This record gives sequence, C-alpha cells and structure tokens, in this order.
Amino acid sequence: MRRVLLAQVRANAGRLVASMTAIVIAVAFVVATLVLNQTAKTTVLDAVGAQYTGADLVLSSTEGDTLADQVPAVAAVPGVTAVAPQWDTSLQTVLPGTTGARYVAIGAVADAPALRWQQLAAGSLPTQPGQIALSEGSDVAVGDVVPYTTYDADGSELSGDLTVTGLVDVSGSVTGGLFTQGFVTPEQAQQWGAWASELLVTGDPDPVALQAAVTTRAVTLQTGTEAAESAAAALTGDSDALAVVLLVFATVAVLVAGLVIANTFAVLLAQRTRELALLRCVGATSSQVRRSVLGEAAITGLAASVLGVLAGVGLAAGVSALARALDSPIPLAGVSVPWVAVVAGLAVGLVTTVVAALAPARAATRVAPLAALRPVDAAPLRSRPGVLRLVLGLLLFVPGVALLLFGAAVGEVLLALPGGVLSFLGALLLAQRAIPPVVAAAGRLLGRAGGVPGRLAAGNATRNPRRTAATATALVIGVTLTTAMVVGAASTRATAAAGLDAAYPTDVVVQGFGADMPDGLVGQLTAVDGVQAGVGLTYGEVTGPDGQVYGVDGFDVPATLPVLRSTVDEPLPELGQVVLPRYLADVWGVGDGDPVELSAEGRSLTLTTVVGTDDLSTPRLTGTELTALVPDAGLGTVWLRLADTADTATAVEAVTDLAGTEVPTAFVTGIASERAALDDVLDTLLLVVTGLLGVAVLIALIGVGNTLALSVVERRQESGLLRALGLTRRQLRGLLAWEAVLVAGVAAVLGVLLGGGYGLVGAASVLGALSAEGTVISIPWLQVGAIVVVATAAGLLASVLPSRRAARTPPVAAIAG
Repeated sequence: MRRVLLAQVRANAGRLVASMTAIVIAVAFVVATLVLNQTAKTTVLDAVGAQYTGADLVLSSTEGDTLADQVPAVAAVPGVTAVAPQWDTSLQTVLPGTTGARYVAIGAVADAPALRWQQLAAGSLPTQPGQIALSEGSDVAVGDVVPYTTYDADGSELSGDLTVTGLVDVSGSVTGGLFTQGFVTPEQAQQWGAWASELLVTGDPDPVALQAAVTTRAVTLQTGTEAAESAAAALTGDSDALAVVLLVFATVAVLVAGLVIANTFAVLLAQRTRELALLRCVGATSSQVRRSVLGEAAITGLAASVLGVLAGVGLAAGVSALARALDSPIPLAGVSVPWVAVVAGLAVGLVTTVVAALAPARAATRVAPLAALRPVDAAPLRSRPGVLRLVLGLLLFVPGVALLLFGAAVGEVLLALPGGVLSFLGALLLAQRAIPPVVAAAGRLLGRAGGVPGRLAAGNATRNPRRTAATATALVIGVTLTTAMVVGAASTRATAAAGLDAAYPTDVVVQGFGADMPDGLVGQLTAVDGVQAGVGLTYGEVTGPDGQVYGVDGFDVPATLPVLRSTVDEPLPELGQVVLPRYLADVWGVGDGDPVELSAEGRSLTLTTVVGTDDLSTPRLTGTELTALVPDAGLGTVWLRLADTADTATAVEAVTDLAGTEVPTAFVTGIASERAALDDVLDTLLLVVTGLLGVAVLIALIGVGNTLALSVVERRQESGLLRALGLTRRQLRGLLAWEAVLVAGVAAVLGVLLGGGYGLVGAASVLGALSAEGTVISIPWLQVGAIVVVATAAGLLASVLPSRRAARTPPVAAIAG
C-alpha cells in the first residue's frame, strides 16, 4: 500500500493543488503573524526602551524622588562597573528657520559608553558643556548655534548659546512628534537643575546589596530588559494585543482552510470512486484504503506546511521592508523568526490537513466494493446523519453564541474567539437545514425570469438539499468573513476614534507658565492656517479649605465646547461648581456634592464639589466665578482645535512659532501630533488585517470552486441525460450559471447577516475598552451592498470551469458514468 500511496500522490498531484494552496495560505498567515509580532516587539524594545537595553539593572524611585545623590553608594557596591543617572530637564530655544521659542525635553549622554543608547542620524554626541544633540526632524543641522533659556535648581534663569553636534533618531516612538528632544553632557544637565529618578547600572552586583545601598529612598529594581519592556508597554499597552487580533483572523483562516481541504478531498474521492472500489475488489481492506487517503493528506499537509512557513517568513520580511520604505508608524526593523512560529506553522498545516481528511477518508470506505463502481445518490436531508448534524449544530451554536456575547460584554477577545469559532461551526452545520428552504423560495422567483434554464436551475437547486447546502456554505464562509471585517473595521474605526477623542480632546495646548499672556493671543492663534477654533482659560490663585494656595483655571464653557473633541475625560464646571482633581478631593476630604469654600484677598465663594478624573492637575471654575474671586485673573492657557483636513505638523509648527514669539516662555504641546500618529497606526493595522483577511476569503473562494466541481462530478449522468433530451451546451452552461447565481445570492445574503453580527460583536470584544462610551456601531451600507453583488458574481465566476467541463462531456459518455 505504501507504493500505491506514493503512486496516488504522484498521479493526483495536480488535483491536490487546491488543498495545498489553501493550507499554504493558512500556514503563511499564522507564521507571518507570529513573526511580525516578534519583530514589532523586538523593534519597539530597541526604539522605545533603548535607554535600558545596555543596562544590566535599573534602580527606580517609587516616589519619583531624585537618586542623583545615591550614585556614590551604588557605585561602591561590589560588582558594579558603571552607574548613569537618567537626567531629565527642559529648556526653551529658538531653532533655525523658526521665529518663536519652543520647548525642548533634555536628557543626558551617559559617561559610560555601554550606557549610551542614543542612535545618531548625523554628527556626534556632545562631549562638553555648551554642546547639544537634537532630535532629527526639524530644520536644524550639525554645526548650528541655538540660543537657550532655562532655570537652575534654585529657579534662577540661565541663558546662552548651544552648538549642535549631532542629530538623534527618535522615530521609533509615536510621541517623538510631541516636542523636540535634546541630549547634553551630565555636567550640563546638572547645571540646569536636572532631575534623575532612575539609575542605570552595569555589572553583576548582588541585587540585595544594590537595593540596600540606597538607604534614603524607596526604590524598585528591574533588569534592563524588564525596564525596556515596561517602557514599551507604557507606550503600546498590551504588547501582544496586535498578535491576538491577527491570530483571531489566523484562526479563521485555518478553519476555512480545513473546510476547503475537506471539500477538496471529497471532490478527489468522488472523482476516484472507481479507483478506490477497484482497490477494494483486489483485496485492499477498508482500513488500508482509509490509511491511504490519510497518508495522502499527511504528505500534502507536510509539503504545504513547509511551503507555508517559507511563505510566511517571506511575507513578514516583505511587510517589514515595506514598513521601513513607507516610514510606517508601526516600528519594524529586519525580521525576528521565533522557533515557535516555525513549529506552530508545521503543526497547524499538518494537523489541519489530516483532521480535515478524516471525514472524506471514512466516506471512501463506507460503500461496498462492487456498489462503489456506480455513482451513489446523496442521502436525503432528513436522514439520520442529517438529524445528527442538526443536533450537533445546535449544541455548538447555542453555547458558542452565549460565550461570544459574554466575551463581547466584558471586552475579552480570548473568551469571544472560541465562542465565535463554536458558533460559526454550529451555523455551518445548521445551514444544511436553513439554506435549502430559502433557496427554494428564491428559486420560485428565479423561475419566472430565467426561462427554461432558470426553471431547471431552481428545480436542481432544491432537488438535492445537501448538495445545495454544501455549495452555498463555501460561499457563506467567504461572505461572512468579508462582511465581518468590513463591519468590524468600521465599528472599530469609530470606536477607536471616540477613544482617541476622549484621550486627546484638545489638539494643541499653549501654556504660559506664569508669564502674562496677551489677551489678543487667542485671536492670533485662531487665525493660523489649519486652526479651526480656540479658547483661552484664565488663571488665578485661590486659597483652599486647608489654607494652602492653589492655581485655578477659569472656563468660558460655551466657548470651550466647540474646541473639544470629547468631554468624556474633560469635565467642565457649571455655575456654582468647582471641578477638583481626584488627588485634591482626597486632600480636602470632600466628595461629589460636598460644599467647598474658596477665598482670595478677602473674597470667598462656597461651591459644590465635582470630583474629576486623575488627568486633571488644577481645580476648575467658571470664568465668571474665578473673576469674582480674582479680578485680575489673566490668560494662562490657550486650547486650540485643528481642522480635520489640516496638516497637523505644519499647523503645530506655525502655532509654536507664533506663541514663542509673543511669549518666549510658552510651552506648546502639539497633542494633535501624537493623536495623528496613533490614528495612522490604527489605519495601518486595519489595512494589514484587511489584506490578511482577504487571503482567508481567497481560500473560501477556492472552496466554492471545489464544491461546484464536486457538484458537476456527482451530476455527470444527469447532465448527460439533459443533453440527450435536447439541451444544448449553451443551455447546460446557462442552467449551471443560473443555479450558481441562485445559490450564491442566497449565500451572500445569509453571509452578510452572519458577518454583520460577528463584526459588531468582534469589535466590542477587541476594542470595547478603548472608548469610555463603549463600542460605537458603524455599518457601511454601501460596502455591505457591494459585498452581496460581488459575492453573487464570484459564485457565477466559480461556476464557469465546472460548467464548461460538464458541457464538453459527450452525452453518451456522461450517461455511461
């Protein structure tokens, strides 16, 4: 039988192409997902956590206190070879090509070469005071001299000139566009009053002794890798979230591939009925035939899996190269291939192929040898296997839907995914009962419009319900996947947009930091090209119930609302209210609805407390009540909203120049830059997922072609009889085309209904937690309608080759079987 098996594989190699194509695509999908996830994680660690990757250990203050004075004690611990504080301060400078001062976040270049993490794009790192390396991206060049203003630890103003020695690449972080970053020597940073709440350590010291050396601070100890992972997680959230989302679609692709393989082997066995029966006649047992079929599946699966692993790695390399070439916001560099990706790809392909071939292998041994030499009619719909499928479908569908809805309700994709798989499998089993009656109803309408071929097609579509259900199911899979992605992507896009609006309700913030900002600045900034609206917040100091003085912001609420993209995390005060930061409410011992008395220069007001979010830093009053307490309250902050069509970087740059010119100490935060970067990341992810899902749809279309081919094989004698009775080749092709349109149209409608539900529930389970208002439902009706049209056309197209084959078979040969 081994020689027979190998001979069958060689003889049927061409017929196995469909199965191999499906499994290659599915395995490539899984491998590419795992490789891209590992590559992204590695790149993010290198870019975002780069400052930690050269350190063996990282000491961090749990209270944010400076650890600079602990350097000698840490350096004295046995095993420590170098210590570098992570200095942090800021300054104001006027860059070449700009007219206004801008904020620059300052870090330091470590004295120890092993702890220098900055990646130079040009020039060199500073080696002495008076030098600086700036982040790449502005018009500054190596050798430029820039003026600066900053303050020392005592608050005294310092100013002078800095020579730019190099440009540092900070493109790995989506926050790189928020403000310019600069790097100086540690001595320079200390002169500017820099703060260091972290110490980077190299060497192999005893961790207990290292922590014990810091006696005056509460610290935590991490390895450099752990600190880098924490920094990456702070930026990207759950670093495995993308992999989970992509593996959801990879699971669907594997499921679809399994169904396609099962259909393909059913086609092969239907075409080889005489061959298998002859093997039985010459002495092969049913178990030998079954093992032979499974052996074909194993050889096919292994070969396809190897090709799939290679294709997956190649696909990941291509995506990585494309991301670098297009300057994608998703950081990718090179390809990192974990061993688990290779093993998982081979296992998924082999196991899926063998499992998918079990039912066809069992069917190949069910018929007696002599009876197998003639075609066998399909079992009726209400046969015992049909009842078992109905019961099994209900057992899978009902609990699957319950688990799916529960996962969506709690926003947990790992619960929703198995529920979706179970319910989808149940729905496919139940389709045997649901599809034929619907096709019959649609066929009565088709019979009136399609003439003789249309009436015959309607009759053929309902004569064998199982065949009709099998043909339609293959297309239901593809339509369901496509619709789920379209609806899910639209809802995900709307939900994520709402989440971004809540997280970044203000596009640009201009702060004066104690300087008097002119009242006309709001009008000037609003007139900047790309700025849609702006509002000024007044600032004054009041005394709280604890006797301490606090800075307070005053709001013109009607003028503020058009500037905000969302008020979910930006509570605004009403008359008679004060919105307090959560920490301040705890200090004052008040909660929502409690009265609070604020006073200033002999004036006082009793207001009702509204406890705000953790993001608030100062109390908020209405501008009217702040002016009543502090008559000379001036302009302290300006909030700006950019037009949706504006060039974010250009508008922020123009605002920064104008604000820096009018108020040299102004701090401009272009939050719109980070919001736009995250928005680009989301768009790119959706594009990647849509492309990968298109692969799964391609697998489903292969299944449609296989199922229609099986239908033609099963109806060989029927087609020959129709030709013998006078049906022309053109009419036979038309009959099969009408039948394909009828079944495909019904499958498209059912797939749209199923896919719409899965898309909405999937979006809720994956991204529901991103929006404070829950999942935002968005259904692109035009695209959904296009799916129905395209799916029907795809069913018609898939019928072309099988119908041509049926029409070319001579009637006598077809009747003879």
